[in-house]
Amino acid sequence: MDRLWAPWRVEYLVQEKPAGCIFCGTGNERERLILKTMPLTLVMLNRYPYVNGHLMVAPRRHTADIASLTSEEVLELWSAVALCQQVLIQSAGPDGFNIGLNLGKAAGAGVEEHLHIHVVPRWNGDNNFMSVLADLRVVPEALQACYDRLEPLFAAAAQVS
Repeated sequence: MDRLWAPWRVEYLVQEKPAGCIFCGTGNERERLILKTMPLTLVMLNRYPYVNGHLMVAPRRHTADIASLTSEEVLELWSAVALCQQVLIQSAGPDGFNIGLNLGKAAGAGVEEHLHIHVVPRWNGDNNFMSVLADLRVVPEALQACYDRLEPLFAAAAQVS
């Protein structure tokens, strides 16, 4: 049997899962992986990413119902998605993106009580033999290192807006 050693992952395998909604919590933004907070929207790194730079954009108001969003929330939500794409292009030069929502458990939502949009940068060949044969993803950059790389770009973009 082949083994892939990733001892740094034990930290989130053994840590206690926080109670409540990941999007509605409070506390240190870096620890929560919040990259940008807007009046109606927030952007955060996915703690369990498909690839480096996998972001989530959510309304700040707790809702799972897309039809309940106000026009202002919809506009800011999609503006934040566009900003995410811009920052990821600047920081990592992906060849494409998967952008979308999983609404409800049956659709694959990991956090079904709070809608959010996934912004996943993609590179030609990022589905290599590990993904295809071993059903395993290799994410080479630590979450905090990715946060430290992206956060200044979001901060700079906030000053430009």
